[in-house]
Amino acid sequence: MGTLRQISKSVGFFDNVVAGNGDETVVMRRTVIVQGGLAFATRRAAAARDGENGLQIMTITQLAARLAGGFLHQVTGEELEFVVARALDAGGFEDIETVRHLPGMTRAVARTLRAAWNADTRLAHAPDINARIRDLALLENRVRDFLVGGARLPTDLRDEGRARMQWALEVLGPVSIMGVHFIEPVWRPIVHDLCAMAPVVWTAPPGADTAWFRGEVRTVTAVTATPVQVTCADPRHEVLEAFRWARALIASGQAEPSDIAICGVSTDEWDEYIVALAQETELPVSFPHGRPCLGTTDGQRCAALADVLLHGLSQARVRRLFALSAGQRTALDALPRDWLRVPRSASLTSAAEWGRALDQLTFSDTDPRPIVMPLLTLLERGTAAAEEGADVFLRGRARRLWERATRSAPAAALELSLRKIRVEDERDASDAVVWAPAWQLAASPRPWVRLLGLTERGWPRASGEDPLLPDHIGPLGPLDADPPAEADRRAFAIIAACATQGIVLSRSRRNAQGGRAGPSPLLAPGGNALALARTRIAEHAASESDRLTARPQEIAGHLATGSALQCWQSWHRPELTAHDGLLVAGHAVIAESLAEIQSPTSLARLLRDPLGFVWKYALGWRAPDDRERPLMLPPDEFGRLVHELLRRAVDALEPVPGFTVAGTEEIEGALAAAVRQVIAAWPLERPVPPEVLWVNTVRQASALALAGLTNEKFTESGTRSWTEVPFGEHADPPKAVNPDWPWDPTLRVDVPGTAVAIRGKIDRLDLRAGGVAVRVTDYKTGERPENAADRVIAGGAELQRVLYALACRQLLSEVPAIRTRLIYLKDEPAIFLLPDIDDAIAQTAASSTRPPPP
Repeated sequence: MGTLRQISKSVGFFDNVVAGNGDETVVMRRTVIVQGGLAFATRRAAAARDGENGLQIMTITQLAARLAGGFLHQVTGEELEFVVARALDAGGFEDIETVRHLPGMTRAVARTLRAAWNADTRLAHAPDINARIRDLALLENRVRDFLVGGARLPTDLRDEGRARMQWALEVLGPVSIMGVHFIEPVWRPIVHDLCAMAPVVWTAPPGADTAWFRGEVRTVTAVTATPVQVTCADPRHEVLEAFRWARALIASGQAEPSDIAICGVSTDEWDEYIVALAQETELPVSFPHGRPCLGTTDGQRCAALADVLLHGLSQARVRRLFALSAGQRTALDALPRDWLRVPRSASLTSAAEWGRALDQLTFSDTDPRPIVMPLLTLLERGTAAAEEGADVFLRGRARRLWERATRSAPAAALELSLRKIRVEDERDASDAVVWAPAWQLAASPRPWVRLLGLTERGWPRASGEDPLLPDHIGPLGPLDADPPAEADRRAFAIIAACATQGIVLSRSRRNAQGGRAGPSPLLAPGGNALALARTRIAEHAASESDRLTARPQEIAGHLATGSALQCWQSWHRPELTAHDGLLVAGHAVIAESLAEIQSPTSLARLLRDPLGFVWKYALGWRAPDDRERPLMLPPDEFGRLVHELLRRAVDALEPVPGFTVAGTEEIEGALAAAVRQVIAAWPLERPVPPEVLWVNTVRQASALALAGLTNEKFTESGTRSWTEVPFGEHADPPKAVNPDWPWDPTLRVDVPGTAVAIRGKIDRLDLRAGGVAVRVTDYKTGERPENAADRVIAGGAELQRVLYALACRQLLSEVPAIRTRLIYLKDEPAIFLLPDIDDAIAQTAASSTRPPPP
């Protein structure tokens, strides 16, 4: 039959020891028991490289299922949470009846039951002395009854496997345990039975829990590398230094990726940093314990759907959901590519608003409304439509992830549920740097190891009581067969003892929240830890950005990074530099921006904040728009809202009956119509608050507008009024021209004595019959200044009425009388006339030609 080939050197830590077990005759079938996904992948790769035939690699639970036969298996986490939810829904409990529907209860019960089973504690056989224990025993029985298919409770699966122990030699062949450092008490009887059938060898790492084992134990020993202690600024810096370390080992040829492991006692708080830096550095990093599902496309599809259901419709959420859900062979694939041509700034927070927005569009191809509107109506129902929404938007693995999330907790807790779900990593752990929890790495150690998070509270973790079965409930004994503190200490000792080439013990000086973090008690007291600065230049860069940071000369040659570096250096220089706004005379960009037509806003910025003028109008810098729905309108948007109501009301009264002769009831009627129009129209154009707040905001704006329209009585007959009257638009004429405007808006308006041309829109202009007088009104919705009556241009802060008067002076040159005024609407409306128009225009011209102060 031949002999076993020599196992290659590039295999797991325990393989060379196991290779010498037994004789060299090839057997048709033999079994190796491992612990965790990393050990499974490593042993499987070794078997593949060496062409081992007849080898079965399995965990202890899979061994029990193999003996039990058929398609039996231990109940999975998904199956357990599903049946626990059903068992809780059935009710009839003594102690937990009032809390059985709380979020997280399903997961808590599943965790308690799993801990009791692993400790080989039968709740149904526990002393009947406490209502909590009776409730959990009832849950256990219901879970057993609700399980379908081949799913079994751990105790039941073990018992069924033991009942078929006579077939162990035929089914399993010779059995060896490789690298396992802890076996839960529930599985120990089946191991004892195997030992009674045939010799079982346990190749164990130093410190493994083997005292209960009745077979032969072979403890692996190795020459351990000297630990190196380092401290980093925070957890993210720890991960960066770990990737630098791994890159240096691979680039120098000291290690292959399969020789390197990065480890934490718990991976949840590190996953975000690991995923981001693995993508940035392009190092082959495997997650044998599973990747966070939110880091995958299918996870993001689930997250997009959950975001809409939990937080309501918005344009940004709908765009994201429809974009991610496309290409899954759903109804969305029939949508035309340009169906979302609605304004990006529109809120669109209800299906009705979406309907009105889509009704305003024209489609040359497929009309998307029959497809989109039923889906939006469905999404508007919120979490009550979680299942129906998943049926429409999710397929394949995304649909299965959604089912896992909704089984573990109510739909209202989808955000938390999705964060806890992991999916199998597609990268093979046997050929990559591994990022793994400590218990998995302890079962398959590697020669090069870096341990993260060795802080006083991070490693070892504190052991606490079970939240549903604390110690005072009843005499069940210790529910946790392997307390976290003991497991963490054991894993640390094994990993450190098996790191033959190098081991780095890393901790943060501060936690992710900025608090100080002390060293772990597992670190040698008085050890000299190397303090790594966040800003240090690394000996070997982890990524391209890291490399550029380490090479100042090269980074200075890049246009963007060189400019940023110069800006940082200029920050620390006492003299004025270009980054402080120092410009050469006659700069082309500045000259071009000054040659543009100026609005009252830009001219005020030029006079009051020259550097800000350069940023906004010369360089085109703009603050990013926040498209999320606000709870209240910003002050500038509220001002636009008031002006919009004023415009619509006055325009509705002109030319018949005329604003100046309209009665109060007519003005109120016109304003009420304007309110209805704005309430419906604005959500289709820009972000607005939620409906109730939005309606109330419009009513507040309407009160200010009504005060501004009715605060004075007019006696002039034949007066015509206009609102939002444009002027100076010769460079960009308005698309819609009102033939009734008092002038041609494309005519140029210049500030006398300067080369500055201006443009703008006058809030309200009243022209007397026969052109004998014109009245210009500028409405203000902000706070009234204390010296409002004495302000003329106020250093550029009050330019509007002056520039409006200048426009009237040049465009209505035949009108002899011009009155321009400010009306502050807040509190009691107050009117402030510009006393001397000619003097105000002269001050504006002088300010426009005077150079700004240094």
